[in-house]
Amino acid sequence: MAEPLDASQAQRERLAFLELRAFFTGELRRSDIEARFGIKPAASSRDLAMYRSLAPDNLEYDAVGRCYRPSPSFSPVFEFNPDRVLAWLLQGFGDGLELGLKQAAPCEGPGQLTRPDMQVLGSITRSMCAKRAARISYLSLSSGSKRREIVPVALADNGLRWHVRAFDRERGRFGDFVLTRILKVQEIEGEPEERELLGADEQWARIVDMELAPHPGIEHSRAIEADYGMNGGVLRIKARAALAGYVLRRWNVDASPDHRLDPATHHLWLRNSPTLYGVESAALAPGVASGQIGGAI
Repeated sequence: MAEPLDASQAQRERLAFLELRAFFTGELRRSDIEARFGIKPAASSRDLAMYRSLAPDNLEYDAVGRCYRPSPSFSPVFEFNPDRVLAWLLQGFGDGLELGLKQAAPCEGPGQLTRPDMQVLGSITRSMCAKRAARISYLSLSSGSKRREIVPVALADNGLRWHVRAFDRERGRFGDFVLTRILKVQEIEGEPEERELLGADEQWARIVDMELAPHPGIEHSRAIEADYGMNGGVLRIKARAALAGYVLRRWNVDASPDHRLDPATHHLWLRNSPTLYGVESAALAPGVASGQIGGAI
């Protein structure tokens, strides 16, 4: 399917947004386009008509929900970069399309070694938005390939890879599933129970206050203070309990109460380590002992 090169740049952005929203949330309304771009109903109707002429089999109208939904035979018109899609999902829907503009200044990053499958990601986010359970084929390090029933409630980026926060029906608790280890997704009809939805995830709802300081073993601590813009020798951050361990591991923070880890590789120290009590994800943090996080499963 050809990209609509004869459309204006503004309309290309709207068409890309239209497709992105439909595919990754499972529903699209004219009002979504109008609110995002500040256009009139007549203009959004023209955008929908153009998109449907380009891809007549991609969208189906749901008369009950009064919205368009992606059809089972959906085939994207635009080729979306996975990093941009994940950034949109994390930060809100952006401009919708890579315009190929020249970079303002040389800028490079480490990049991602793992890239999720877009079909899998789309299935997960649609289930999440619709508040539906899903049956997945999941590759586990401990048990290999296994079918699981989950209720996806959120996406989380640990800095290295993406996870799906979900209620695991087999274990009867919320947990994290690595997005790239999900091979197949099938939505399950029916409404999940309240205990399976995001509002019941106590680890997601709990906010942990963490105080990061230069590791006491570092001689010239002012360099670390400058690195992180510390105020009074401390950097105060907040994180969801479900993600706190990922944050500490990503920044290689020594979370041991007695700062026993090597300062050469751990420039930061969590000076208020009792804040991790009952934080399940703290088991991932450098230097944390099991007794330090009593109450975690």
